[in-house]
Amino acid sequence: MGHTRERLELPVEGMSCASCAGRIERRLNGLDGVHATVNFATERAAVDFDPGRAEPRLILRTIEETGYRARLPGADTVPPPPTTDRRVGVRLAVSASLSLPVLLMAMVPSLQFDGWQWISFALATVVVFWGGAEFHRATLSVLRHGAATMDTLISIGTLAAWAWSAVAILFLDAGGLHYRMSIDWSLRTGGSPGEDLYLEVAAVVTTLVLAGRFFEARAKRQAGAALRALLELGAPEATLLTDGRERRVPTAQLVVGDTFVVRPGERIATDGLVLEGLSGVDRSLLTGESVPVDVGPGDSVTGSTVNGEGRLVVRATAVGADTAVARIGRMVTAAQSGKADAQRLADRVSAVFVPIVIALSAAALAFWLLDGAGAAEAFGAAVAVLVVACPCALGLATPTALLVGTGRGAQLGVLIKGPEVLEQTRRVTMIVLDKTGTVTTGHMHVAEVTPTGGVPAARLLQLAGAAAAASDHPVSRAIAEHARAAGPLPAAVEARTLPGHGAEAKADGHTIVVGRGRDGPHAANEDGTIAGVTCDGRPIGRIRLTDAVKPEAAEAITELRRLGLEPFLISGDNDRAVAAVARSVGIDRYRAGVLPEDKAAEVRRLQDAGAVVAMVGDGVNDAPALAQADLGLAMGTGTDVAVEAGDLTLVSGDLRAAGDAIRLARRTLAVIKGNLFWAFAYNVVLIPLAFAGLLNPMLAAAAMACSSLFVVTNSLRLRSFRSRREEPV
Repeated sequence: MGHTRERLELPVEGMSCASCAGRIERRLNGLDGVHATVNFATERAAVDFDPGRAEPRLILRTIEETGYRARLPGADTVPPPPTTDRRVGVRLAVSASLSLPVLLMAMVPSLQFDGWQWISFALATVVVFWGGAEFHRATLSVLRHGAATMDTLISIGTLAAWAWSAVAILFLDAGGLHYRMSIDWSLRTGGSPGEDLYLEVAAVVTTLVLAGRFFEARAKRQAGAALRALLELGAPEATLLTDGRERRVPTAQLVVGDTFVVRPGERIATDGLVLEGLSGVDRSLLTGESVPVDVGPGDSVTGSTVNGEGRLVVRATAVGADTAVARIGRMVTAAQSGKADAQRLADRVSAVFVPIVIALSAAALAFWLLDGAGAAEAFGAAVAVLVVACPCALGLATPTALLVGTGRGAQLGVLIKGPEVLEQTRRVTMIVLDKTGTVTTGHMHVAEVTPTGGVPAARLLQLAGAAAAASDHPVSRAIAEHARAAGPLPAAVEARTLPGHGAEAKADGHTIVVGRGRDGPHAANEDGTIAGVTCDGRPIGRIRLTDAVKPEAAEAITELRRLGLEPFLISGDNDRAVAAVARSVGIDRYRAGVLPEDKAAEVRRLQDAGAVVAMVGDGVNDAPALAQADLGLAMGTGTDVAVEAGDLTLVSGDLRAAGDAIRLARRTLAVIKGNLFWAFAYNVVLIPLAFAGLLNPMLAAAAMACSSLFVVTNSLRLRSFRSRREEPV
């Protein structure tokens, strides 16, 4: 019997580059029943496992045996910001202050006084062994397991430069009191091995790598800031209402069913249902829209949103990890742990990169020695190859862009489920929109009741309302609500929903059907939807309902066309009603009378005709079509089933968010591909230069640090992405 799979999000410490993440990932995926993805940018491992074949302690032990540290996550919903920049900052400050005089004395002959090299040796020793201690510790840790990482390259390079210089000073001619040295920015030429020191290389390379790590860590902190800000804005306390008495309690103590008070200007403590009061709620935290939403008794409210001018009494319906904000956090962090196809290629390259670089470094040393160059030139080329060949930029290319892109999306009410979604947005050619609740408001209203079989209008409405109460369809709900408002309804028995056709029940001894087609004629009417009502198989009247088109729908359709997508409207409603909505928003192609079970088939038909289809929907009956589509966009105002089936979730009900989602996903994908291109190009160009002896190791270290910083900084540009909803009219 199979076990239900479980998921762990583990903070991992000690990773220094993409190859570290790759090593952990390979070891974890080697465990029976485990599938893991390790994210270098977020410093976390996402592990799906079968508890019958693996357990958390085994997973933790495997990570530790690989040479890294991990711990079980706490109750935090979102990963804490990386603290690497604080830890590295102190080492960077001290190393930079000690490296500067070493560099100046090596570069400027006029600053070289008698015995200067001994002072440089002392300063460089502190930088290499204290400032670079983490590189050496990490190297020893992974070497014990027969592996190598980026730290291995830095450790070998700086230790080799320091050891060469130590031998020259202690045992060769460079230790003389009157020793002088000159330098050029490629590699030194001429002289004997005893006349050349690489102290400035050892110290400055260590400092530059520390600087790269420091700024990289700060950039990663900024990259995740949007999501952390979103999830840290919850109310720390709530006003609990018990037996008419109010008292302040920590929000964490609330349980489902508790009643709490939200005063004007306060954040709503947790998800709930309004029992008393009228107010406007600012949901911009979740939807990106600044216009408050009016709420009253019976309306749902979301935790962490801001109450407006009225006092609300709310009953908690979800707390802790079950709230909407917590679910958003899990969705976004899960998206950040995934990998696009392009990044998987980069990971495969990084996995074999370090051993290849070490081999290239040895080859450079041997080549220059056999070519007749001096030992100093050969050594310099070998060190430059080691230092310049950093796979960090490759490892950061995708995760940092996802980190920033998904965080910005969360601020705008757009949730991206994973990097594979980004690939799909580029390919989509057609977007299918469900009419009710997507293009229209989904709030049907009874506009007219027309008896046709001699039954009074009030009686017609009573019977129709009793039958309609059995269905959750917007048309049935509207009829039932309107009928209840007019008076009490007769008791209904044997009530059932007729999917795609309406509802049926027995009331006052009669079989009542409210719907369309064979169960009740659905008259064509451009002014709304007509529901036919039959009593014991005999038509007794019609009810006309209207569903207003969303005011932003036409603008949203224009934006989708601008993005190269052909809109296609789909609905179970009658042809003339659907045609009227399509015309009003500028859609040329539509399909009416599509039953819920046929929506997925309709999407499949379009795919068979050669279209790459995106689907926007909000209801349970849209879930199969959302799953069938190449790209599913679920309206967050819809059902949980629809949201689960979608690839992108639009938290707000604003259709313009669909265009924002497509644009943001495409922009994020473009940044990822740009990052990967420059990361590959950097290594393709600079490794041959280093091998050819045209790159001083210090310049190699600076270039390596700049490559990682470029990738992270390029990703941070996504923070400036603007929603069309934010732009002034």
